[in-house]
Amino acid sequence: MQTAKAAFVAAMAIVALIVSLRPGSAEVSGSLALIISIDRAIGPASASYVKDALVTARERRAEIIILRLNTPGGLNTSMREIIRDVLASSVPVVGYVAPSGAHAASAGTYILYATHIAAMAPGTNIGAATPVQIGGPIPGLPGGIPDKDGKDKKDGGRQPEAKDTMTAKATNDAVAFIRSLAELRGRNADWAERAVREAATLSANGALQASVIDLVARDPAELLRQVDGRTVEVAGGKTQRLNTKYAILEAIDPGWISHFLTIIADPNVAFILLMIGIYGLIFEFMSPGAVAPGVVGTICLLLGLYSLNLLPINYAGFALMLIGIALLTIEAFNPTIVIGLGGVIAFVLGALMLFRVEAPGYRLSWWVIGTTVAVFVGFVVVVLGSLRRAGKGPIRVGAQAMRGLPAEILDWSENEGHVLAHGERWQARGAETFRPGETVEVANIIDLTLVVRRTSAPPETEAQHDA
Repeated sequence: MQTAKAAFVAAMAIVALIVSLRPGSAEVSGSLALIISIDRAIGPASASYVKDALVTARERRAEIIILRLNTPGGLNTSMREIIRDVLASSVPVVGYVAPSGAHAASAGTYILYATHIAAMAPGTNIGAATPVQIGGPIPGLPGGIPDKDGKDKKDGGRQPEAKDTMTAKATNDAVAFIRSLAELRGRNADWAERAVREAATLSANGALQASVIDLVARDPAELLRQVDGRTVEVAGGKTQRLNTKYAILEAIDPGWISHFLTIIADPNVAFILLMIGIYGLIFEFMSPGAVAPGVVGTICLLLGLYSLNLLPINYAGFALMLIGIALLTIEAFNPTIVIGLGGVIAFVLGALMLFRVEAPGYRLSWWVIGTTVAVFVGFVVVVLGSLRRAGKGPIRVGAQAMRGLPAEILDWSENEGHVLAHGERWQARGAETFRPGETVEVANIIDLTLVVRRTSAPPETEAQHDA
């Protein structure tokens, strides 16, 4: 009896041990942490990448998703799209500025503020979140634009002029937005406003001391250990306690759509595609039936227009570019220096005005503009040169074009027969008798009959015969 009791106690102890081990085992095998990385300027590709990753995390029931940031900023529209997705995510998002040497500037600062937990690696920095999509001096800095109290720091209280109103509105909107994110996540709202108005920045330790971020971690593994046990509030007001100590890290790479958007959403690529498309169509119209320039031009033009649809553009600049191209095309066929110069000026001004954005990574390169203008001007010069050379040469149409051409006798009877000239069979006549296969020269054309004669001998040959 005692033996049976001892066996029962031992069995219960084993069962209890197994039960106690199951949670740890579940943690090891069941907890998943997905990592997505933004290592470029934030644009449509980044927004698409983050959206797809959040969907994947929800479908795979991931514990958390780590959004690793290393960005100089980017487009306001893409930034807000990412923030909306993060705020609506049912999977907690941990913003992590890493590796050492990385930074989350401008749009990256807003995104980090929106994440459920904000972290940075040692040797990183955050800040400089002033809107730069509208030109002009930075609000809050000397230059006649108001600081947060509505007064100018340079002239002692002057209100903004009308030309600065749009910049002030954009800055105030950005301040309100980042303060709302700070209040939502319980972070330092005053420093967030300084980052917008004064382009303030902080190191990782400084951000931790200022309550801008929640923790500093050297690597993702340490990050998982530090966030383990924290409670966060996800979409829908639900609270979730993180269980990440034994989570398995897995990176999500961007799909081909994100790679495609990354390439064509570059203003320089969009500009080049647009120019190739326009050049291709011009060549096709100049040489109908060439096919290849028309096909390539149409594809590139459509891709360029799709790229422009992804980017904030100025339609006045686009119209100026088209006017410049039209003027240069007119110059090619109707040479006047004034029209050509006007076309170059209109094209360059339109290219400079084309994109309404000064965000890092989305500026149009001067090299691209200069090269495009040089190619277009070179094209016009070549066409002009060809037209001028053709204008100086003798007019050769109709009968004039046939005179002097060689012809081969096909058949001949007395003073008439048939010849092969210019790849065609002609009826011919002449004052002499010729043999089939003999080469003669076209002297004239009467109606549709060629008048032929023997080929004139070179002067040297005639002199040798006379000798």
